[in-house]
Amino acid sequence: MTTGQTEYTTNTDIEWCYDAVHGVSRTFSITIDRLEEPMARHICLGYLLCRIADTIEDAGHVPPERQTELLTEYDRLLDPEDDLPVSAFMDDVEPWIPDDPNDDWTVVAETPRVLRTFEALDEEPREIMREPVRELVDGMAMFTARYADEGGLRLQTLEELEEYCWYAAGTVGTLITGLVARGASQDRAEEMRANARSFALLLQLVNIAKDVDTDYREENNVYLPAEWLEEEDVAVDAVTDEENQSGVTNVIKRVTGRAETYLDDAQRYLEVVPEQHGNRLSAWAIPYLLAVGTMRELRERPEDVIREGDVKVPRAEVYALLQTFEDDVPRSHLDELRNEMANQPLHQ
Repeated sequence: MTTGQTEYTTNTDIEWCYDAVHGVSRTFSITIDRLEEPMARHICLGYLLCRIADTIEDAGHVPPERQTELLTEYDRLLDPEDDLPVSAFMDDVEPWIPDDPNDDWTVVAETPRVLRTFEALDEEPREIMREPVRELVDGMAMFTARYADEGGLRLQTLEELEEYCWYAAGTVGTLITGLVARGASQDRAEEMRANARSFALLLQLVNIAKDVDTDYREENNVYLPAEWLEEEDVAVDAVTDEENQSGVTNVIKRVTGRAETYLDDAQRYLEVVPEQHGNRLSAWAIPYLLAVGTMRELRERPEDVIREGDVKVPRAEVYALLQTFEDDVPRSHLDELRNEMANQPLHQ
């Protein structure tokens, strides 16, 4: 293959990857739109590599023991010392790809494309990304194996919930921090690493609090700690039952409260994140502030998680937030925006 053909193929592949992220994640779509090259490309590919594993782990139609096998096999593809061909993984995962795949499963079906685009990156960012992605994949395989007999995840304690959040999101935080901290001062890099976990856990806990109904009905996963549900006399497999709405609402409030404990450290992460290599503060400040707004909605109407199936900030507020960041927003204004969105929708 000539150099020109390789460049054409790579450019075609990365454009597909950008389109794929826009299809599978509203939040990461916003983030990547705010980044510039080469950071946009790196974060896009890092996210898609994680999304492949996440889709397999969330697949309610795939038996847990098969999920574990597929995740273990996928990890081998990411190991530069392993010679497993991608075709072997595709042969094993293809029977589980739906006939009419959604955007997530379309990404799984295009695993070879995502991997070859990742491997075409420069060595430094590629190797910064590789280990956090593999840690995420290994962690998800561990959890699917742990609850194989349950048919889906049934987290028992707050400690286990946060262990899961680490593998699902903390590892992504490590990946992001490794990329954006390159060339930063030692003090700034150390402060980012110290607060990266809080930033990631904040976002993941908010997602868990607002997606209880979807996680159970579509994925057969219950992330709310069983010990907290038991205190409300709610059986783990009855979290979506109407008669348990009050008890589940109380647990959702507790998870939201736990997320709030990470707000200050997450904000400190934003206050020191450097804008270099195409990184932009707004790419990470917007998801942070959307989480603040979502927590406000969860405090005001937690029952809608079960009654309506989801809780989101109003679309008008999302638009208002995006408009706010059309101009450069000083870091000093983050606290003001956080306080405003914690109390009322930004567009009001």
